[in-house]
Amino acid sequence: MNIRSFGRSPRGERLARIRSTENYRNGSFQNVEPTEVNPGNVSIFRILKGMLSRPSSVRPSTEIPNVRSDLKELDRERPALVWFGHSSYFLQVDGFKILVDPVFSGNASPFRLFGKAFEGSDHFNAEDLPELDLLILTHDHYDHLDWPSIKKLVPKTGSVVASLGVGAHLEYWGVEKGKITELSWWQDHSVNEHLKITATPSRHFSGRGFQRGKTLWSSFVLRVNGYKFFLGGDSGYDKRFSEIGKRFGPFDLAFLECGQYNKYWPQIHMFPEQTLMAGKDLQAKQIIPVHWGKFVLSTHPWNEPIRRFTSAAENEGFSYAAPKIGEPCYFQEKYYQQDWWEFETKTTDHGR
Repeated sequence: MNIRSFGRSPRGERLARIRSTENYRNGSFQNVEPTEVNPGNVSIFRILKGMLSRPSSVRPSTEIPNVRSDLKELDRERPALVWFGHSSYFLQVDGFKILVDPVFSGNASPFRLFGKAFEGSDHFNAEDLPELDLLILTHDHYDHLDWPSIKKLVPKTGSVVASLGVGAHLEYWGVEKGKITELSWWQDHSVNEHLKITATPSRHFSGRGFQRGKTLWSSFVLRVNGYKFFLGGDSGYDKRFSEIGKRFGPFDLAFLECGQYNKYWPQIHMFPEQTLMAGKDLQAKQIIPVHWGKFVLSTHPWNEPIRRFTSAAENEGFSYAAPKIGEPCYFQEKYYQQDWWEFETKTTDHGR
């Protein structure tokens, strides 16, 4: 057991700050709307039974299509995003380089036997990344906060912005306190005159051990030289998307989760059709569906999330981009969407 990867709970001045926040009550952070991880009170035995009897379709049958891009040689004149599977992605805008929730260790778990990445989804590692202006950490779950990746990335990172309390893990792992900025919901931070970030609510929970809610979970509004991005983190659907859309929208891109849903936990993850609803609430010009394509954390077929989301989006004529892992997507230019997730059967191209 690699105990160090569990991190450390907040203490001292950090804990005092946490206790003074409005949404920290009864010893843990709370969602805006009443939220339960398992609202139907289904037994843990029943949930585990479902997880252990998952069909083979939860994983692709062979290596998924991917692109091995040189991230250090991307055209700095063309605003770009690169998705690494699940909720890890890289943004390069006007020369600024931003990385969100990197998990390059090959596992969404502290144990090598669990949460193993799909074949073809894990060709990138921390050494492939260029020097970073900003590293953003939405919350402390293992599929978003990866200790091996953090150790390698922080030396090449100018600033780290994280949800309140997550800094306790980072400092325990040796990250310099001066590099870390922790935000509570609705707090702003200006990295420099061109780069500003605001923490906004999401509907989820946190915890790397048995205790939940000791650190905050967030979405973020990121503004870079006139561009505006919504970084959704993990969230069930609620009225906060509409509130954020009214306060900060419209957004050029909204990165929104569309996978790892289940009827047993409907309040903490969105179903794909709700992903579209959230994008509309945010007044997003385009949705980038994430939180799928790399790990098995639920019981649905691995490509069901993107099939359901794209079907819903196309029925309503809503713009989206779902690039292959590692494929640069120059989002200010015409993007030709390929349904690459159908590689096990057939591939259809659609101009977008």
